[in-house]
Amino acid sequence: MSRRKDGGPRSITDVTSRSIRATPDPPVAQRRPNPFTDPGCAVPESLHGDEFLLRPIEVADAERDFEAVVETRADLRLWEQSSWPADDFTVEANAEDLADLERRHAERRAFTFAVLDPASAESLGCVYIFPTTATFLSRATVTPAVEDAVWADVDAVVYFWVRASRIPSGIDSRLLAAVRSWLQDQWGFTRNGYVTNEQFEQQVQLLDGAGLHVHFELREPDKPGAYLVYG
Repeated sequence: MSRRKDGGPRSITDVTSRSIRATPDPPVAQRRPNPFTDPGCAVPESLHGDEFLLRPIEVADAERDFEAVVETRADLRLWEQSSWPADDFTVEANAEDLADLERRHAERRAFTFAVLDPASAESLGCVYIFPTTATFLSRATVTPAVEDAVWADVDAVVYFWVRASRIPSGIDSRLLAAVRSWLQDQWGFTRNGYVTNEQFEQQVQLLDGAGLHVHFELREPDKPGAYLVYG
C-alpha cells in the first residue's frame, strides 16, 4: 500500500471480474451507520493507550513521521513491494504525502492515524483504514482463501506499520490488539481485514500469532508478491 494511494470509491467502470461473490445490499433498516459513507456518522478521533496515542495524521507531523519512516525503510519496502521510501526521500516530500493523507481523511475516503508516544513527541508508526471500494483495492485481484469469504462483506481494510526500533518491545502486538478492539467498540466495524505482504515475515508472524487467519489473497497490478488479508 502506497502512502499516497487514493482512498476514493471506484466508479462503476472500474469494477472488474474477480473470484469474489457479490451479496445483495441489506434492507435499509438493517444497515449500520458507516463513517466512510454516512456524513452524520462520527469518526472516532483518537485511541489512548499506556504506550501510544492514535490520532489523525497532520502535515505538522512531517518531521517526526519522516524520522520513523527512514528508520523503518527496509521493512516499509517489503510492506510496499516498492522502493518507497526512496534513498533521497525528504521531509518536504513527506509533508506532501501527509497533506494528501490529511485531505482524504477529512473527505472520508480513507482514515490515516499517526501512532505517537503518549506525549506526542515521537512517531511510532501509522494505521490506515480503507473501505473495500478504495480505488487501489478495486484495481487489485482479490481471491478468497477460505470458504464463504465475501470481500463485499468486509467493513474495513486495515494496514499498519510500527517503527523498527520499537518492534523488539512487542508494541506492534499490543497496537494490533488495541486497534481490533477500537474498530469493533468505537467504529462498529466487526468484519475487518488486516493486510500485510507475504514477504514481510515479521508481520505475517504477528498476525498469525494474534489468532487471525488468512481470508483473502490480494494482488496489486505490477507487484510481484501477494498481500495476505487476515480476519
